[in-house]
Amino acid sequence: MVTVNLTQAKARLGEALDEVEAGQEVVITRRGKAVAHLSAAVPPKKPLPLRELAGFRATLPRLRRPAAELLREARDERL
Repeated sequence: MVTVNLTQAKARLGEALDEVEAGQEVVITRRGKAVAHLSAAVPPKKPLPLRELAGFRATLPRLRRPAAELLREARDERL
């Protein structure tokens, strides 16, 4: 973990970001107290390709009745 004061952070923000990209956490202090932590952003998750989803769906058991019929039955039971 790298610690810098506010003045250093302002003057060397690019260097602080380089540290973060390299896997370090940067703590910014003001008057000796930590006020901010810089850490790497979590990359967004990539959606599964459609082929993989189709393969997964093929492994699921088939319904014996249509889904619409099951939903109507569940709705009618609540009334």
